[in-house]
Amino acid sequence: MAELGLGLFRTKDVVELLGVSRRQLRYWAQTDLVCPSSATPGGHSRYTFEDLIALRTAKRLIDAGISVQRIRNSISALRRVLPTVQRPLAELVLVATGDVVLAFRDGTAFEAASGQEWIFEVAELQGDVDAWRRNVVPPRNGSGPRKVERPRSGRRTA
Repeated sequence: MAELGLGLFRTKDVVELLGVSRRQLRYWAQTDLVCPSSATPGGHSRYTFEDLIALRTAKRLIDAGISVQRIRNSISALRRVLPTVQRPLAELVLVATGDVVLAFRDGTAFEAASGQEWIFEVAELQGDVDAWRRNVVPPRNGSGPRKVERPRSGRRTA
C-alpha cells in the first residue's frame, strides 16, 4: 500500500484497506453514496482519510443489512436536520439496529432517515428529577411524597 502525497489513497489502496471491490467504489461514487475527494489529471480517483472513514461506515452499514438506498436517504435527511454536517458518514457515529440507522451527535441519537430524536442525555433527565424534587417535600408518615404548596405571599407552608 502506498499512501500518496497529501494523505491521498489510490483506488487500489482503498480496495486493500477496506475489502471492497473497485466495482463497488465506482457504483458508490456514481450514485453519490461516497465520492472520492479528488482525481488525477488522468481521471484516477484519489481518496482522503475522511473518505476512508465514510467508505468504511457505508460498508459496515451495508454488511449490517442496510440498503444503499436507505443509507442515501439517511444521508439526505441528516444533512437537512444537521445543516453543518457535510459528510454524515465521516462526521457522525452511525449505528445500524435492525433496519434503523441511528446517528449520534453531541450526546443525542437521531433516527437518520427522519431526524427524530431517539434517546436523551441522562444528565438532562437528572436535572429534571432534581428540579421536581425541589418542589416536593418528603412524607412525614411514609405515605409518599407530597407537593409543597407555595403561597403567593412568599411564605412556605407544608
